[in-house]
Amino acid sequence: MANVNMFRSTLIAAGVFAAVLILSTPAGAQALSNQNAQVADSIVAVVNDGVITRRELQDRARLIAQRLQQQNAPVPPAEQLQTQVLDQMVLERIQLQRAKEDGITVDDATVNRTLQRLAQQNQMSLDVYRSRIEAQGVPWDTFVRDARTELTLSKLREKEVDSKVTVSDGEVANYIASQRGPGARNTSDLHLQHIMFKLPADAPEAQVQQVQTKADGVLKQAQASDDFAKLAKSNSQDTDASKGGDLGYRAPGSLPAGIVTAVATLRPGQVVPTLLRTDGGFEIVKLVDRRASQGTAADAPKLVQTHVRHILLRVTDGMSEAAARQKLLDIKQQVLAGGDFANFARTYSQDGSASQGGDLGWISPGETVPEFERAMNTLADGTVSDPVRSEYGYHLIQVLGRRDAEGSASQQLDIARQAIGQRKAEQAYSDWLRELRDTAYVKYQGIAAQQQDASK
Repeated sequence: MANVNMFRSTLIAAGVFAAVLILSTPAGAQALSNQNAQVADSIVAVVNDGVITRRELQDRARLIAQRLQQQNAPVPPAEQLQTQVLDQMVLERIQLQRAKEDGITVDDATVNRTLQRLAQQNQMSLDVYRSRIEAQGVPWDTFVRDARTELTLSKLREKEVDSKVTVSDGEVANYIASQRGPGARNTSDLHLQHIMFKLPADAPEAQVQQVQTKADGVLKQAQASDDFAKLAKSNSQDTDASKGGDLGYRAPGSLPAGIVTAVATLRPGQVVPTLLRTDGGFEIVKLVDRRASQGTAADAPKLVQTHVRHILLRVTDGMSEAAARQKLLDIKQQVLAGGDFANFARTYSQDGSASQGGDLGWISPGETVPEFERAMNTLADGTVSDPVRSEYGYHLIQVLGRRDAEGSASQQLDIARQAIGQRKAEQAYSDWLRELRDTAYVKYQGIAAQQQDASK
């Protein structure tokens, strides 16, 4: 999550990557054929035409355990940690092999600039930063190598996944409507076409029936035909008939309430399945598209930022699912009885925000994992959630306040578009990794094979 301590602790020095399901795939590999007995004994996994050695695995697991301890986070048992780390190393190795096939490289100058930037972000010179890294037990050459790996994988992801993600105006409109907090009203502009059959307000019943019968016949044609504009030109009695009944994009407030309601559940391209009776007569209406309101900053739909804090309990061997939930329920009851949420967060939370009383500051849409965000969006100001499960453990969430996102209407739309793009990219990346893993040849060796079998 951007600019927040929780959810994204990218441990470049420890080489932590997203875990995936390990699925055996058949392939005819002879990766071990040229290895002598001494080397083969140290191999824990064959990955396509490469190998992972036991020493590599142990070094990586040791670094990750050190980093978890420094963050006061629970460290899994050694065997479980090694199994998880090996899974991560396999996926990393597959991606690096793909990057090599794609001709993706990272030169020394780029790595050096990245290291300089990391040092500056920590308000240190590069020499001081290096000393700090090494004091944490991480060899500098390992840190540099893993930084290069991160940059390589980032370039690979950009080429294979991120560059192919698109976000439509309709997705932006729907996202804004869903993210503006409890009770928010949808102000998306609607692009409509219509066919009007006029009727005087005092038309006799016989005339009403006659016009309705004709309109029903045209409605059936509209539902069966893609050429709505042609039907409008031939049948509509409104002044826009020559334009195919195209109303363009209209704000909901400028349309009859009945029309807005009728198209609310339609997908773009669909026709309202019944005739609509309006002040002018009968209308056939088609929803062409939706988009985020293009009004001024004052009347455009607002993205809401939420001031939130939380307590995170991670589920480990020392803390079961049931125990984590019950502990947070107990804390909630004490908070409702007048207890200080911040003090409980400092005492119990296993997130980096614990020292700030669990305070995450002002969160924009898309900056937290979906489970957290959905729960947060349903809470009224000042209220506390029940325990919420995410991939990181269980959260107890308290909303402290809400405000409209700062910036112009176009900036707010950009925030929404970026948030949607990030979510779509994360899902696309996860799918791509799974496909990449499924097509790779991976064979575990020795104890690693036994551990993998036990974990399935």
